[in-house]
Amino acid sequence: MFKTLSSPLGSGGRLSAAFSTDPAAPRPIQQAVRFMYAGAAISGISLLLSAIFSFSFKNGLVAANQANLADHKVTMSQINSFAKEEIISQIVFGIIAIGLWLWMAKMNGNGRSWARISSTVFFALFTIDTFITINSIKGGVTVTASWLLSMALLLATWVIGIVVIALLWRPVSTAYFKSQA
Repeated sequence: MFKTLSSPLGSGGRLSAAFSTDPAAPRPIQQAVRFMYAGAAISGISLLLSAIFSFSFKNGLVAANQANLADHKVTMSQINSFAKEEIISQIVFGIIAIGLWLWMAKMNGNGRSWARISSTVFFALFTIDTFITINSIKGGVTVTASWLLSMALLLATWVIGIVVIALLWRPVSTAYFKSQA
């Protein structure tokens, strides 16, 4: 009744080959690559949710600036411009994040030692950003469902990152990267 496809998306197997790892890669490397794909998926979900929640972001700006709008200190075009810039920057950084996850997964899966170091640097930068984000929550934050979901995705991404780094720096992984050099 159901017809199965022999290759994903009719690509003749090329898509699966693009996302495959070196078959000689040890299990921790293969697991790290799978976690990196999960990180890319979570980044994609975050990007999608950012686009959806952007409408409430603009409405929140308008509500927060009612007094400034009435006093003509701020115009609607300024609010629209700021909201548009914020949304565009979220989309651009979201696409970059997804690209980095996929690129690092591919390169680490193929045993590129520079990719392991780059992944570690990216994780360190993400850790700093996560710390700054969490540290900025001190007071005056309105907790909404979208805010809670954003924090949950942020922390899930960070946990995936630390698991990936732990897997990439295991002794068996180090031996594999040295053998590929």
